[in-house]
Amino acid sequence: MARGSAVLSPETELGGRPLRRRHAAVAAGTGLVLGLLALGPALAPGFVLAYDMVFVPHPVFDRETFGLTGMLPRHVPSDAVVTALSQVLPADLVQKAILLAIFVIACVSASALVPSERLTARLAGGVVYAWNPFVAERLLLGQWALLLGYAALPWVVRAAARGDPRRLILSLVPAAIGGFAAMAVSGLVVLAIGLRREPPRLLLPLAGLLVMSLPWFVPSMELFSGVPADPAGVTAFAARADTPFGTLGSLLLLGGGWNAETVPPGYGAVVTAVPWLCVVLLALAAYAGRGTGTRGLGTAALVGLFLAALGAVAPGLLRGAIGLWPGFAVLRDGQQYLAPSALAVAVGTGLAVDRLGRWRPELAALALLVPVALLPGLAWGAGGRLAAVRYPADWARARAVVRADPGDVLVLPWEAYRSYPWNHGRRVLDPLPRFLPGRVILNDAVRVGTTGRRDLRMAAEDPRARALGPLIRSGAPLTGALRARGVRYVAVDAPESLGVPAERLAGTERVAAGPDLVLYRIPAVVPSREKRVPQWPVEIAWFITFAVVVWSTRLPVGSLFARSSPKEP
Repeated sequence: MARGSAVLSPETELGGRPLRRRHAAVAAGTGLVLGLLALGPALAPGFVLAYDMVFVPHPVFDRETFGLTGMLPRHVPSDAVVTALSQVLPADLVQKAILLAIFVIACVSASALVPSERLTARLAGGVVYAWNPFVAERLLLGQWALLLGYAALPWVVRAAARGDPRRLILSLVPAAIGGFAAMAVSGLVVLAIGLRREPPRLLLPLAGLLVMSLPWFVPSMELFSGVPADPAGVTAFAARADTPFGTLGSLLLLGGGWNAETVPPGYGAVVTAVPWLCVVLLALAAYAGRGTGTRGLGTAALVGLFLAALGAVAPGLLRGAIGLWPGFAVLRDGQQYLAPSALAVAVGTGLAVDRLGRWRPELAALALLVPVALLPGLAWGAGGRLAAVRYPADWARARAVVRADPGDVLVLPWEAYRSYPWNHGRRVLDPLPRFLPGRVILNDAVRVGTTGRRDLRMAAEDPRARALGPLIRSGAPLTGALRARGVRYVAVDAPESLGVPAERLAGTERVAAGPDLVLYRIPAVVPSREKRVPQWPVEIAWFITFAVVVWSTRLPVGSLFARSSPKEP
């Protein structure tokens, strides 16, 4: 891949002549069809709750929305954008629109990067980019925010290669909404392209990345030094084999995610894995042989593949790096850095189909079906794993109580992820911190199961969770200690599977009760003195980012969809 990208210059053909509006419309329609096919039951009324994908009805703006509560702003600014959109549309429709947009944007943006005048070649690249193991595993893991940035990555590639700051800012908007993980992947590509293009002129792209990261970067600077560095996460989140070709082979095929539960049904079987390997190798050969793509994309793909494999092949190196500086923890879940490789495979697929189209046009058209045929497990919500559900009435009653008499809420059982019966047993990050108003204290120490060994538990990041953890695990009475620490409510959202002994909550009042949630109120609570992030620097950060985005919109948005110049990527 590196050889193929190294021979390029700004004058090298990238994307052929301007993509006709008809081509853009067909690519958008193809992406929409792929999204409908992939999501299936997720488009029914209600919410899809899967691992990190948590949407709630009627979300409201609070301090946690902007990362002001003392926890790392992992969901900034994505939660704020969802909350803003939910003031206009029902929140479940917002979720469905975002998920469908991922497939549409991915197909349109990747198709525009394929250097061919043949519509089938462009669509082939778009289909591969929108429908592959990386997308499937990240979708099942609930990382919609990362996928939003992934979908727009081809736009970022073209903007970075052209060196147009306005185009770069506009192309980074989806990744900026996605937050730190999406921006880290986009930043890898921008840096690789900038270094290969004109290193002295790297300042502007770096400034663009920083400005678009300000909403989450500013609040994280206040908290970062207090977050525990947990090297155990290297083992927990290391890539794993999900094909017969081992961990490295699985990564090459754009899979290898750390969570075995997020592998699409049937993926990794020899009957599909071997043909998919052939497709990937053929695509990479076409990509490298044509010498196409943007300068630095091949480098970014190789670096991303290295980062994806680091936790599996050199865990000691990554543990040592995290020990030196906690910021290196962003490399633990390295599979997310396969995004540039997925783009190289998509462009290479388009090139291969372009050559095929010159020989057998009918076979080139059939090639559009190959990605879906080799990954059928993504269809229909990954076999029903992505199905919409409705929140129980017990939850709405508890929210009404807390809204009428606000106070901090402690959530039990003391685990981050739940498998609710009403969610058909699918695992999901507890939605109560988003569902209930005010400050909700949840044990954010993620526990990861490992084959043949005991489960690994990450260190909690929320300072209040770290402080309350020993008390909750001790089995001692809770009421007095929680009262002294400013906790007004205790919410038990899995009362049947793990109840709380009555003596531990003696003196509390049960103010809402049902089979799906029980809410206790503690009287005479002492106000908490939680350290909070100063608000004014975050307000300035949001203003700067918004102002720069408005400035960038002087570039016609349609150019992202409908233009792909041979001399101006």
